[in-house]
Amino acid sequence: QVQLVESGGGLVQAGGSLRLSCVVSGVTFIGYAMGWFRQAPGKEREFVAYISWRSATILYADSVKGRFTISRDNAVNSVYLQMNSLNPEDTAVYYCGAVRGSSTVRDPGSYAYWGQGTQVTVSS
Repeated sequence: QVQLVESGGGLVQAGGSLRLSCVVSGVTFIGYAMGWFRQAPGKEREFVAYISWRSATILYADSVKGRFTISRDNAVNSVYLQMNSLNPEDTAVYYCGAVRGSSTVRDPGSYAYWGQGTQVTVSS
């Protein structure tokens, strides 16, 4: 059974930081690239960041570039999202996803597996 479990969300003031984690089980982790997406109420799920299986390719949405950092540790089947300089527009449920062999990594439809999400709320 494939499981992706996110953690690390919470309530933070504007300008603060959070570090999200996602632990993957039930699949060969190094066979998958990983992505972080977010979904705010009433909005579609949007791409945040992507990291290939060897961390050779890293992509960010323009809205988070320079503030967020994605990383992974294949030894512990985990992917992380360090979020700095948070602002209220970053408030959303954040999801990690696993993708394999796709060129459309900014499209949530390309992802095979998803976690349950973790809430991030940034107060002004």
